[in-house]
Parts: sequence; C-alpha cells; structure tokens
Amino acid sequence: MNGRLYRVTALGVPIALIVAAFAVSEPSTLPPPALPPAYDGASAFTLADELARRFPNRSPGSPGARNAAIWVRSHFAQRGLQVETAPFSAVVPGRGEVRLENVVAIVPGRSDQAIVVVAHRDNAGESPGANDNASGTATLIELARAHSPPPIAGAAGRLLPPLHTMVFLSSDGGTFGALGAARFAEHSRFADRIHAVINLDALAGPGAPHLHTAGDSARSPSPTLVRTAAARVREHAGAAPTRPNALEQLLDLAFPFSLYEQAPFVGRGTSAVTLTTSGERPPTPFQDVPERLDAGRLDGLGRSAQALIGSLDQGFELSGASSGHLQLGSRVVPGWAVVLVAAAWLAPFLVAVVDLMARSRRRRVALLPAARCYTRRLGFWVSVAALFALLGAVGLWEDGEPRPLSPETGAATEWPTLELLLYALLVVGAWLLARRRLQRRRPVDPEEELGGYTVALGILAVLGVVVFAWNPFALLLVLPSLHAWLWLPQLRGRSALLRAAALLAGFTGPLLLLGSLALRFDLGFDAPWYLLQLAGVGYVPAAAVGLALVWAAAAAQLTAVVTGRYAPYPSRSERAAAPTALRRGREVVQGTLAGAPLRRRMRVR
Repeated sequence: MNGRLYRVTALGVPIALIVAAFAVSEPSTLPPPALPPAYDGASAFTLADELARRFPNRSPGSPGARNAAIWVRSHFAQRGLQVETAPFSAVVPGRGEVRLENVVAIVPGRSDQAIVVVAHRDNAGESPGANDNASGTATLIELARAHSPPPIAGAAGRLLPPLHTMVFLSSDGGTFGALGAARFAEHSRFADRIHAVINLDALAGPGAPHLHTAGDSARSPSPTLVRTAAARVREHAGAAPTRPNALEQLLDLAFPFSLYEQAPFVGRGTSAVTLTTSGERPPTPFQDVPERLDAGRLDGLGRSAQALIGSLDQGFELSGASSGHLQLGSRVVPGWAVVLVAAAWLAPFLVAVVDLMARSRRRRVALLPAARCYTRRLGFWVSVAALFALLGAVGLWEDGEPRPLSPETGAATEWPTLELLLYALLVVGAWLLARRRLQRRRPVDPEEELGGYTVALGILAVLGVVVFAWNPFALLLVLPSLHAWLWLPQLRGRSALLRAAALLAGFTGPLLLLGSLALRFDLGFDAPWYLLQLAGVGYVPAAAVGLALVWAAAAAQLTAVVTGRYAPYPSRSERAAAPTALRRGREVVQGTLAGAPLRRRMRVR
C-alpha cells in the first residue's frame, strides 16, 4: 500500500469541505398571509373527538373505515365543496387485498397548480386513533371549511377564488405505508401540477411540534417550504418546531425511508412537509385515546397550517425543490456540495486501490484464483437472497405493497420462528455446497493472501463508483468499510486485536443503518427483521439489494483472510486430487467391506 499517495489524495477532502462551506446559503421565508387564520380550534377538537368515538376501528377494509369515509364526505359536502372519491385496492401485510378509498375535496383556483393538504383517516384498529389521526382529519375538514365558498371579496366587490387550486385529501391506508398518499401522488389528475403538499398527522399530542421531510428517494423538499412552515408554526403554535439533525438527514438520503405521508410526494420531486407532534414513529396505540387530546396544541398547529397555506397561495416560487440538500439550522448546504464532499472521500480509496492492483501485477501476484473465490462467495450470497425471495413467493413471509410496513403490526415485528429455522437450514446447506471450493487444503503463502485482499478491495472500488453514480448519499453507509479495510494488507503482520478492530470498523455503515431503525423508529431488536421485510415487499430497490450482496461477498472474503481461513480457488489438479464427498463415502464403504473377510479369517484362526 502506498500510504503517501493515499494521504496526498486525501487533501481533496478539506478542500471540498471549504468549497461546501462557501456554498452554504440562507433560504428565503415566504411572507405571512394578509389575513389572519380563521381556523376554529374548538370545532376541530369536537370533530376529532366525534370521529374517534364513533369509529374507533378505522383499519383498512373494516366497516368503520367505510363509515368514516362516508362521514368525511358528508362534512365536505355540507360545506359546499366539490367532492370526489377514488377507490382502489392494495395488499396490506397480514390482511391480504383490501378495498381502500381516498376522499378529495376541491376548491378551484385561478391556476391549475394545486396546493394539496393531506391527512389520513385510518388507524391500525388497536385504539380509537384520536391523535393519529382523527386530529389531522378534523383539521383537514376545518381547513376545507375555511376555503369553502363564498371566497374572499376583492376590492371591487368581485368574488375572487384562491390563486392555486386547493385540494384537501382524506387518504386511506396511511397507517400501513401511506398507501392512499402514494396512490394520489402517482395516479391523481393533479399529480403533475402540485405546487406543494402539507401533511397533517397527530396534531394534538403532548410532544413539541415537529417537521418531517424525508422522502421515498434521495430528495429533500424545498428549503423555502420548510423554513416557511417553521416560521408559521413558531408564530401560531408558540414554539419553534424540531427537525431532523444533519446526521439524520444524511441517513434519510442514504436510505430513504419515512412512515409519514410526505414521503411519496418528496420521492417524486414534489415539495412536501409533515406537521406533527410525534417523532419518527407515530404515537403508540395505548396513548391514542380522546381523553389525551391536547386542544391547545391542536388549535396552534391548525392555525399554523392555515397560515402556511396562505403563504403558499400568494404566488411565490419554491426554490430548491427535489434536491438532496442538508438543512443546518437556518442555513442550507446544497446537494451538489454534499456530493462533492462524498466524491472527495471516495477518491483516496480509489487511487490507493488502483495503485495496489498495479503493484500486484508488477509482482506477478495471481489474482484469478482470488477472483474465482470471490465469485463463489457472491454466488452464495445471491442464493441467500434467492431463497428468501422463494420462501416469500410460497407464502412464508407476509406479502404487501412496496411501502413501509406499519410497526404496530405483527408483520413487521413478530419473527416467524419455524419459517426462519427452515430458511436457516437452507442457507446452511447452500454454504456447505459453496465452501467445498473455499477450504484450505495446503498452506497459503503471503502472495496468495495479498491476491485475496486485492480482489476484494478492487470489487469494493467498483462498488463505490456504482453507489456514487446511483445515490451518492448512500456512500455514508459504504465509506467506513472502504477506508477501514483499505489498511488490512498493511496490518498483516500486526497483532490480531488490531486487525480485528480494523475489520469490525468496516461494519460501521450497516450498523449505523440498523441503529437508525432501532432507535429513531423505536424498533429495537426487531430492526433486522423489519429491514428484511422492507426488502421482501420491494420497498428497498432491487439495485440496493444487489449492491448489498456484492458488499457482503467482499466483506466475507476479507474476513476469511484476516482470520486465517482464506484459501485461493484450487487449480484443476488440486480439485482432481481432492476427494469429493461421494469419493470419501465410497472409500469408507469399500474399506469396511474389505475388512469384513479379514476379520472372519482371523476368527477362524
């Protein structure tokens, strides 16, 4: 390893950080509306209490869900709004295919560009869902009432509609992966002309106001929208809302995931934000009862939402939509600056690996046996994924739409013990088949070990470039392994503890992802199974799964080298000399049969 070359190339990292620091800007805030909010918090509180008590079970496909949709339609119609319904079907894990229905109230505007206000009305059926999300549904109805005819009169006495078309969406299936919002974002006639989206979720909880901005892809909403939302909440709710910190934003871009309904809109490049009093995970059912609703918080956030709608309807453009930027307080780091820093971190590893491969070639280190070993390991990991998909296809795992699973259901948190035991046995069988060509049959010299290192690091270099081209923010999960494992050849003669520490440091990225799911989303030790289920239903893209398998095979090869269990792929002569399992079994049987006559002769003598 050429350490000097690595250090010289690493000088690009502070340069990129300096460039990113100069690129930091302060987004604008849209001015408040001319008229004060006419939101009636007492009326919204009454509606939330009524919805929760009349229809405590609004889970998808239940009679309560159908009656709640009728209830929302009637309230929209009573206020003279144009009402549309959009029924659709979806596969919900643990429930099968169910019938869902979005209810939409429309206030036509002078422009065909739409401002969409969303609130899901369903719940998991384990509690009345007073806060999540009767409070959001009640606020949605009250906001629609405020925009219902007659509109505001102009200076000449002429009635003026709003500048934008107002769309109030009461979505279904929000608790089970924002199914209704995703359906609207993809198939609605407004899908390609949405100016901004405001999602209302759990507005009457005891927690402080919070803004959620993560999407289904590596994108962020307009910083102008987020800053304006924060300003309106601060003005009308009496407290500045909290937001994800820089590391959490990077994780949301590296592994796009959210349980709230702004996610499908942001994923499609539409600016969207969620107003809530909950953290990354909606409130637990046992706390979600009408008696725990906070009327003051509901009134403050309802006024904030109405003021935000007024700010958005004044005709100002939203800057920076759909770019993967970072918001640090009142400042914004543009996405291209973050990508530049990621490229600067990747460059030293790539240069060092290219130099390592050139040195190996000059020393005539055989790389083909090591490459064949890696291919064998990759084949094993592909078989692991294929077996998981096969067992899912035959119904051993829960099936569903490619959306986040509800953490409140057993499909996300209950480990199927017997099915996983069967899966483990199949994986062990696949490994026994793969390891036949990976076992040590003779001492391995240092050059052969170097070949194992070089091939694995070369694969990781290609992986890093592909990840950078696919989602540069996902390098956050890969870079620790690249830079930690790069020095493993240098540590070959050092203590076993030091080599083990460098090897374990490379697993920081995946552990960071699992830790995020476990802590931020309160999944605990269920985080690994939940992540597997996300991949099983297709929410995790197939490309991401493939890249993870390539990384896992490289990690397995480096682990084998560090622990002294690596052996290059055997040559044809070595494979011919090595007895197969069938040959060893035949020799044992032949030896036993040949020994039987000899024992009989000895007894006769």
